[in-house]
Amino acid sequence: MLRYFDYKLTTISGVSIATASKLIAEIGDIRRFPSADKLARYAGIAPIKFSSGGKGKEQSSKQGNRELHGLFYFLAVSMVTVPKTGKPNQPIFYAYYQRKISEGKTKSQALVCIMRRLVNIVYGMATDFVLNNGRY
Repeated sequence: MLRYFDYKLTTISGVSIATASKLIAEIGDIRRFPSADKLARYAGIAPIKFSSGGKGKEQSSKQGNRELHGLFYFLAVSMVTVPKTGKPNQPIFYAYYQRKISEGKTKSQALVCIMRRLVNIVYGMATDFVLNNGRY
């Protein structure tokens, strides 16, 4: 199945064949999402705005595909993990994570930021594949 779609998701460090296959299975036809924002909403990563009487706040969504949410969470954690060697698995994601924490975000909120970046990457790779190959 993975060879048929050939999204090259396994070129992302930390994404195994099993994880890539699960991502493809949970996302389905990427063409049903007109943007990465819609995919993030489907995965339950995009925050939901609650408001009443002119006052509002954003909270994390409990809706969406929880399996897909879990996959992106797993990937985000693996991107910022620092093994015993002391060198982060993904230095760019780790630096982004540290920057978000220094901006005042909690660790959980910083992980959601990483998850959102990963959604953008996966969406871009999947749509690029569909556009270049003309098939799904």
